[in-house]
Amino acid sequence: MATAQTPVSAAISLNATAIGEMIRSAALQGARLISFCEGALSGYGEAQIGSPGRWRDFDWDRQETELRSIAEVCRQFRIFAVVGAAHRLSGSYPPHNSLYVFADDGKLLTRYDKRYLSSSELGGWYTPGLQPVTFQVDDYRFGCAVCIESQFPEIFAEYERLGVDAVLFSSYGIPPHFQIALQAHAGLNCVWVAAATPAQAAHEGAGGVIGPDGRWISRGSEALEPSLAVAMLDRADPAYEIPLQRARPWHAKARQGDIYREKMVDDPRSVDRSGY
Repeated sequence: MATAQTPVSAAISLNATAIGEMIRSAALQGARLISFCEGALSGYGEAQIGSPGRWRDFDWDRQETELRSIAEVCRQFRIFAVVGAAHRLSGSYPPHNSLYVFADDGKLLTRYDKRYLSSSELGGWYTPGLQPVTFQVDDYRFGCAVCIESQFPEIFAEYERLGVDAVLFSSYGIPPHFQIALQAHAGLNCVWVAAATPAQAAHEGAGGVIGPDGRWISRGSEALEPSLAVAMLDRADPAYEIPLQRARPWHAKARQGDIYREKMVDDPRSVDRSGY
């Protein structure tokens, strides 16, 4: 799979062109899936939109046209793509901060709407989403998370319980504390984490892929330019025998509790906490 760092601007068509070029590049390198940062197509928050009121003037028709063009590139190159873009709601509701998931036949497979919004995003910028989303690429299952959701362990623990192999994390910047959290989530839940950021925020931390042992295995460039990080997801890789074949199954047994209950004893010395 691949994570992309594309420049994000206020021009939807320019964003779409950069996304399309990166999809082609990833496909030519053999990737089956590529993910992009939040707002990769629409632009994100104050950086490109300017103010919440500007959603009223947003060119939703242009975005829909470009979403269809991205879908066609996916079909042509037989690759899945996860693209950040705002999702319009009815009436005066602010849009969702979403990730559109395109299949390799060009169909829109599903959409993830960011659930945990920042305090500023709640000030008229976005409407929170409702549920986790998972999807399948070949025989691997993926989940999605966005930006500040890196600070909520329950997001990643939930995806582990849902049986995902990897979480696709899209953000408008991956500062050091995000990087630390993502490595921890990968190691604690024994999943791959693929992180995507825009080119102009790469100096805060490049995107890339973290293995289920919590270590980075591929990273993009920290230069302010388009970049691609490609990594192989392989459950049979001997390097991941402990996290995938031992730790993750053991964690599931431990959470269920039977392995501990059958060892518990009814002993007065266990109940008495006042003595040595």
